[in-house]
Amino acid sequence: MQTKTLVTHDEYFDLLLKSDVKLEYHSGEVVAMAGTQPAHNLIVANITIELGYCLKEKGCLVYASDQLVKVEKCDKYTFPDLVIICKKPVYEKSSRGLDSLENPEIIIEVLSDSTEHYDRLEKFDCYKTISSFREYVLVSSKKKKIEIIKKLNEAEWLSHTYTDDDESVLIDECSILLEDIYRGAELSDVDSPGF
Repeated sequence: MQTKTLVTHDEYFDLLLKSDVKLEYHSGEVVAMAGTQPAHNLIVANITIELGYCLKEKGCLVYASDQLVKVEKCDKYTFPDLVIICKKPVYEKSSRGLDSLENPEIIIEVLSDSTEHYDRLEKFDCYKTISSFREYVLVSSKKKKIEIIKKLNEAEWLSHTYTDDDESVLIDECSILLEDIYRGAELSDVDSPGF
């Protein structure tokens, strides 16, 4: 029987400082994040550009995937693909050099085969415990399909799925052409069923 060695928050931040890869913290367990495919990287870059232009007038900040997010009620630290905040950012200061954002408003995850189940279920359930969190965007890296889940109130979330049939998607107040999100990305599974 294999036993898991749990680490403290301080030990996690020490590991993070020394690591060449991103490490997430899940209730004492440290999980290494795998590298991503070119389509994933292009989609993240394209969304960053489009949202950056749209949201700069509103004074919002768009954080790339190196921004650590603290999910206190789930005892997690995660690295979402993109995070948007339109209010003053609040950070948990770390004496070990990496501050964690505590009040994300919009979180965007580009899905891969290895992370989709976790992103959709466990991660979303944890993100919902953050009071500032109001919109979750799940972007397929295999076909033109984006699901946007918006908070209606503490108990209800409304989901809308955009597909190849839609010209644009609405993230926060930004209308972005689907074509611009997927520009240059070679999609691997255009005809597959499911997400």
